[in-house]
Amino acid sequence: MNAYTAKEALARLVAGNQRFVSGKARFPVIRKEVLKQLAKGQRPYATILGCSDSRVPVELLFDAGFGELFVIRVAGNVISPEVMGSMQYAGVVLRTPLFVILGHEGCGAVQAALAAKLKGTRQGRHIEALLANILPGLQGAGSLAAAVEANVRWSMHQVLETPEGKAGAARGVKLVGAIYELETGRVRFLEP
Repeated sequence: MNAYTAKEALARLVAGNQRFVSGKARFPVIRKEVLKQLAKGQRPYATILGCSDSRVPVELLFDAGFGELFVIRVAGNVISPEVMGSMQYAGVVLRTPLFVILGHEGCGAVQAALAAKLKGTRQGRHIEALLANILPGLQGAGSLAAAVEANVRWSMHQVLETPEGKAGAARGVKLVGAIYELETGRVRFLEP
């Protein structure tokens, strides 16, 4: 079992982000003995599905050390079979009590999906495949900010509708959505 409950894990993320925003992050200095211990196995307290955007360094913005977070990054923080497999591994094998879908302001993938929806803008075929994972969640979203939040909620919905998502919720595993604010460094957790 993991050493933290979902509530405790969320509190750690919130506190870490507060340290990051206030300039009081404790960015870890890694020692050989820590690496040696981590080589034996991992027990992250949270799993984060975030965007691959270079401006969103998940471990840094939560002031987390080596081995504390299981991070999955893909443009637009979209759900795919590979992402679901990674999340299932985190839940079943690593037993993380908390899962976070982390979007961010100004997301290029969401912006491209919104442009495709509103203007019919076309992209290359692999980007189109990525956007196809975002578009169903953008109903009613007219602005980029609304679309980013809608995309986070869409990813959460997709996870919660799976048998694994339902089983995790029944075991007390928590899934939350969040938006990273690029200019401030603040992570805003979404209300359910």
